Amino acid sequence: MATGKEFPSGATGDNTVIGPSILISGKLSGDEDLTVRGRVEGELSLSRTLIVEPSGIVKANVVVKNAIVSGVVVGNISATESVELTQEGRMVGDIRSPRVIIVDGASFRGRVDMGNAVPRPEGEKKTSVVRPALKTTIARPATKPLPPKPVATRKDEDKPAPPPPPAPVLVGEGGKKKVLVKKKK
Repeated sequence: MATGKEFPSGATGDNTVIGPSILISGKLSGDEDLTVRGRVEGELSLSRTLIVEPSGIVKANVVVKNAIVSGVVVGNISATESVELTQEGRMVGDIRSPRVIIVDGASFRGRVDMGNAVPRPEGEKKTSVVRPALKTTIARPATKPLPPKPVATRKDEDKPAPPPPPAPVLVGEGGKKKVLVKKKK
C-alpha cells in the first residue's frame, strides 16, 4: 500500500497504487482509494474512490463511491456519488451515478443513467438530489412529399414529339463548316 498527500479531487486518506507494470486479473474489492497506473481486468468494488491515471487501463465492471477516469475504462461504472471523465479519459460502457462530469475532450461511448438507484452503504447520509434518467430525442428534418408522376392522357398522345436538338457543327480546315448528322436506328 502506498500513501501520500497528492490526490486528485475526490480522493482522500489511504490510497493503494497499482503500478504501470502491474496486471491484476480477477475480483478486486477494498475500503480505500485505488489509483490504477497499470491494468485491472475482471470486477472492481470499492467503498471509496477509483482513480484511473492516463497510463491506466481498467477492463472491468466497477462499483465505487467516486470514479475519476483519465485513462481507459472498458466496462460499466456504478458510483454512489460521482463519475468524472477528464480530458484524457476514454470510456466504453454505461455510467450509473447521480453526478456525472464529462470534460470537453473526453471520449465516451455508452449510456448515462443519473437516477439515484445505486444503493448507498448503511448509515451514509443522502446529499444529492434525485434526478430522472436522461432521455435523448433526435429531431429529424421533415421530408417533402415527392411530386406526383405525370400520367399520360389522350391529349398528350395527340401532340407531336418535340424537335430533336440541333446537330453539332464542326469547323474543318480552311474555315469550312462540316455538319455531323446522327441517324436514328
